[in-house]
Amino acid sequence: MDQTLSGEGHLPEPSQTLNLGNTNTVYAGFWIRFWAYLLDLLVIWSLNSLIVKPILVLFDLPLSDGGMFSLKAVIAAIIFYSYFVLMTRFFGQTLGKMLFAIKVVPKDLNENIPWITLLFREVIGRFISKTVFLIGYIIAGFTNEKQSLHDIFADTRVVHTRK
Repeated sequence: MDQTLSGEGHLPEPSQTLNLGNTNTVYAGFWIRFWAYLLDLLVIWSLNSLIVKPILVLFDLPLSDGGMFSLKAVIAAIIFYSYFVLMTRFFGQTLGKMLFAIKVVPKDLNENIPWITLLFREVIGRFISKTVFLIGYIIAGFTNEKQSLHDIFADTRVVHTRK
């Protein structure tokens, strides 16, 4: 794979490769994951616009955001976390990760991430990563295996799927 397309700009160090069967897979770094995440946020925003607002209007509920525990915020959070959990469970990647050809894999390289690990990574770990002033995401640029905080908690990796 052309490393310039991956956003890394350099060949991976030996500690940044993971042997998946007979092929070496390169860990996905901070920038490519950042762009994939931004695309996922756009998808989630679209889903919220297509689902949440019409439901609130249909049932004549307030559209104003009344804080973190408002009905709108709770439904938006359910959509946010459900998107990441379900896409990662059934495809190993979200739409953003699909576009950038990266995928979430467990450390022991099983095909599917166990449900409990997935829920921990995508709900609890992602919540913690977001609430620690995004440092939980930024550390992916500095760890050997390019893991963000929620990857470390769940013992997962994000790897490139194309060479």
